[in-house]
Amino acid sequence: MPITAPISGLLFDKDGTLFDFGATWEGWAEAFLLRSCANDRARAATLGWHIGFDLANRRFQPDSMVIADTPAEIARAMIPHLPETNYNHLLDTLNYEAEQVSQIEVVPLVPYLEQLREDGMRLGVATNDAISPALAHLDSVGIRGHFDFIAGSDSGFGAKPAPGQLLGFAKAVSLDPGVIAMVGDSAHDLVAGRAAGMVTIGVLTGYAGEGDLAPHADVVLPDIGHIPDWIAD
Repeated sequence: MPITAPISGLLFDKDGTLFDFGATWEGWAEAFLLRSCANDRARAATLGWHIGFDLANRRFQPDSMVIADTPAEIARAMIPHLPETNYNHLLDTLNYEAEQVSQIEVVPLVPYLEQLREDGMRLGVATNDAISPALAHLDSVGIRGHFDFIAGSDSGFGAKPAPGQLLGFAKAVSLDPGVIAMVGDSAHDLVAGRAAGMVTIGVLTGYAGEGDLAPHADVVLPDIGHIPDWIAD
């Protein structure tokens, strides 16, 4: 869409955008599947297949539900294959264990975000992760306080690709959606951005390729580090 006003706000997805998705989550996913299946690799591989994780190659499929769906949706997909547990316990375990995962930053985030704030940019996070692990991840690298707004899938705004989180950010920072850019690594992020009337910036630090993101994006960049120059240009 035509960009007719200066961008005054940036709303970031978390996994695959602020943090490198594969480097952060592939090892954890393998370990979690094996723990859930009592170290039975064949059974863990089957369970992984149902959520889009290739256990043999320790890699998520590009269309894996883990990339864009909520923890609740992931737990619902897994529970039919784990008769020894129940849904609530599985969801609690997913969220608790996810909180402990060390996050791999796409760029050094503290100086990056500090510069954006010095430039007058309002900043937010909109993730389909649950809010508790999302806050833990931001805290773990010292950036929670850099954001004006943080929402997870269980924060009362809904989940992407619906635009509720995005419109919540616009309202919280008193900006028109048209001067905000939604930044994400998946089509879910960008579809939500378009639905909210925002500029959409795709980044290639998740599993989606440029061809996947371009139909929904005003621009596709290698990573978030390229955003300031793109805005300046």
